[in-house]
Amino acid sequence: MSNLQKVAVLGAGTVGSQVIRLIEESQAELEARSGAKLEVNAVVVRNLDSKRDYEIKRELLTTDANAAIDGADIVIELIGGIEPAFTHVKRALSRGATVITGNKALLAKHGAELYELAEANDTDLYFEAAVAGAIPIVYGLRESIAGDRVNRLLGIVNGTTNFILDQMSTTGATYEAALKKAQELGFAEADPTADVEGLDAAAKCAIMASLAFHTRVSIDDVEVEGITGITAEDVAEAAKNGMVVKLLAVAQRRGEEGILAQVYPALVPNTHPLAMVSGAFNAVLLDNESAGRLMFYGQGAGGTPTASAVLSDLVAGASHRVLGGHAPRESRYADLPVLDPSMAQARFQLRLKVAERPGVLAEVSSVFGNNGVSLLTVSQDVAEGDVASLSLSTHTTSGAQMDAVRRELAESEVVLSVESVLRIEGE
Repeated sequence: MSNLQKVAVLGAGTVGSQVIRLIEESQAELEARSGAKLEVNAVVVRNLDSKRDYEIKRELLTTDANAAIDGADIVIELIGGIEPAFTHVKRALSRGATVITGNKALLAKHGAELYELAEANDTDLYFEAAVAGAIPIVYGLRESIAGDRVNRLLGIVNGTTNFILDQMSTTGATYEAALKKAQELGFAEADPTADVEGLDAAAKCAIMASLAFHTRVSIDDVEVEGITGITAEDVAEAAKNGMVVKLLAVAQRRGEEGILAQVYPALVPNTHPLAMVSGAFNAVLLDNESAGRLMFYGQGAGGTPTASAVLSDLVAGASHRVLGGHAPRESRYADLPVLDPSMAQARFQLRLKVAERPGVLAEVSSVFGNNGVSLLTVSQDVAEGDVASLSLSTHTTSGAQMDAVRRELAESEVVLSVESVLRIEGE
C-alpha cells in the first residue's frame, strides 16, 4: 500500500479548522511518526464562503460529501450530531476508509453498528476526541489498562457545566447569571440544553462505560439529571459543609450483576481530587482492580486541544494503513446487563423547609426510618417566623429508598417543601 494517504475532513468549524492547520504546519513530523505522507484533499463544508478560524485553501473546499469520502483513505468526521454524520461515516467505513470522529452523540447512539461495519470492511474507527477533548481517556481505557479490570469511573466531562458550577461556587452567582457569563465567554452555546441537562455528559458516560466494562452501553441506558435545578443556596450549603457541587458522569460494575451508568450533580468534598477541577477543565478518575486509582486531567474542549486528540488518532490510523495492524476492535465479551439506576448506592444530602413547631424533627426523622434510611447528620438554621430550614445527610442507601423518602416527605403535613436532594460522592 502506498504511503500516501489522502484525508477528507468533514466540517471546518472550531475543531476542523484547527485540525487542518496542524496537519499543514506539522506535515513532516506527522509523516515521520506515522510512516505516511498525509495529504488533505477535501474539506466538506455547508457554505464555501463562511469565515473560518483558519484560512483553508479554496480548492480544498467542497459541499459534495460523497465525492470527498469516495476519494479518501482517511475520513475525519467533525460535523457533530446524528445526521448527516451517521450516513457519511457509514459510507466511509463501507468503502474501507479509516474513520476518525469526535462525535460523542453518534457513538453513544450508533457505536455498535459502526464498530461492526468497521470490522466487516477490515478498517478502523477512532474516537479519542469524542470524550474529554485532549485527555487520552479513550486510549487509556482501550489500550493502557486493557489488562486490568475497571470497577468504577467518576468524571467531570462537560466543561460548560463545570464552568457554571465553578462560577456559582467562587462568586456566589445564581445559576442564571453563571450561565449568561458562560455564554458571553463562549463556553456555552446560545442553546445550552445538551450541556446543562446533562445530555452531553451522558453520551460520554455511555462511551466510557462501554470501553471500561466490555459491554454495549448506549445513551438510552444512562440515567440523566442536569444542573438546571441547582441553586445558589445549594452551593452555599455545600461550602458550609466543606464541599462543592459538580456534575458527574458515574459508571460502576457490580460484580457479575451488571453495571450502572448515571449523570447527576453531586456534592464533592473539598479534599477530593475532582473538587479541584475548576473552570472548563475535565477530569476522569478510574478505580481499577490492580492499578488502583488513576486520574486523567486536562482541557476538555476547545479547538486546539480537541484537534490534538484528532491528530493522535490520525497518526495511529495512518500508521496502521501503511505499516499494517489495526486499532482495537470492539470489546463486548462481558455482555453485562445495565441495571436499574434505583439500585445505585450513595449517601444523600437533603434540604427541607418545615413548619417551626415542636415535634417536627421527630416526624421528619420517622419518614427516613419508615423507609430503612439511616440519618447521619441533622442541622437546623434559625427559624424565620413559622418556617425552619433543615439540612440532613444519610448513611449509604439505595436510590429506590431515597425515592420513597422523597415521596413521603412531599406528602408530609410538616414538610413545606423539599428544596434539594443531592448525592454525596468521593468520601
